[in-house]
Amino acid sequence: MRRISRLTRVAVGVASLALAATACGGTSSEGGSDDESAKEDLGLAIAYDIGGKGDQSFNDAAYAGLDKAQKEFGYKTADVEPTEGETDADKEQRLASLARQGYNPVIGVGFAYGPAMEAVAKDYPDTTFGIVDSVVEGANVASLVFAEEQASYLAGVAAAKATKTNTVGFVGGVDIPLIQKFEAGYKQGVEETSGGKVKVVSQYLTQTAEEGGFSSPDKGKAAAEGQIEKKADVVYQAAGLSGQGVIEAAAKAKVWAIGVDSDQYKQEALAAYKDYILTSALKDVGGAVYALAKSVEDKKPLTGTQTFDLKVEGVGLAESNPKLAEIEGLTDAVTKAQEDIIAGTITVRTE
Repeated sequence: MRRISRLTRVAVGVASLALAATACGGTSSEGGSDDESAKEDLGLAIAYDIGGKGDQSFNDAAYAGLDKAQKEFGYKTADVEPTEGETDADKEQRLASLARQGYNPVIGVGFAYGPAMEAVAKDYPDTTFGIVDSVVEGANVASLVFAEEQASYLAGVAAAKATKTNTVGFVGGVDIPLIQKFEAGYKQGVEETSGGKVKVVSQYLTQTAEEGGFSSPDKGKAAAEGQIEKKADVVYQAAGLSGQGVIEAAAKAKVWAIGVDSDQYKQEALAAYKDYILTSALKDVGGAVYALAKSVEDKKPLTGTQTFDLKVEGVGLAESNPKLAEIEGLTDAVTKAQEDIIAGTITVRTE
């Protein structure tokens, strides 16, 4: 069933070490100095999205890619946390500071960096910039985007096969087009696998990221508890750090949770709940971060829109939990759906 890219295998191979460091409070720092002598020794820098390092999901996947690059290329890296209530101007200052210090490439992790990167990249033409989950035009910008809806479709197939109540849930962190892609693919996978017999209960935690939709496990827990009360026995979350609350609620109720972005079954910080993490919709953020770093190291920097989908094995579905294979028909259904998406027989909706 599993078709994870070579990049994913590389990133996931270091993810357990990288995530262990974040769970233990690994430090982040801009590092370096503004003098010219430092520039030759500086490599990849990433600026985190809301939730920061330790979310066991999106940001930590990016850190795994940075950790891999640092070990392989032996240069100095930087990973910088966001600040509460920050503005686009704050993001601009952060990206400009990293570029000025000599870091290359400089990656903004998350669509929120779009306006800031558009403003900053043109001022540092010799620096390669990368942005995850958004498209920014620029001769020195690589836009790293993913077919989240395809991985979510597979998650929907798994949910439809695993449910016993014919009710499953979806918890989105923030009601924005990016997260709506997760919901759309998931709902389509559930519907087409069950023939419309399985109901999907959906909830978004907030309307804006500033309200904590990606950074509030308590909100995620409350949302999942509400869906479980409505008989949902599989709950898929696309909510960043808030997703930890969803997983906790599912484990407490002894129903299935589906993780997102990283293989959350394997993550040390979620070990207490792993028996209830059925699978995770994988998004190879770490592989994409590493690929951009390697392209710069090879002096062939990637630019333009770089799309990671099932065809190039940039998204997928984890199978780490052995209980996944014990559910009748699930593995075959996911394999068939994956093949059909790659072949174009299934077109997955994005909204």
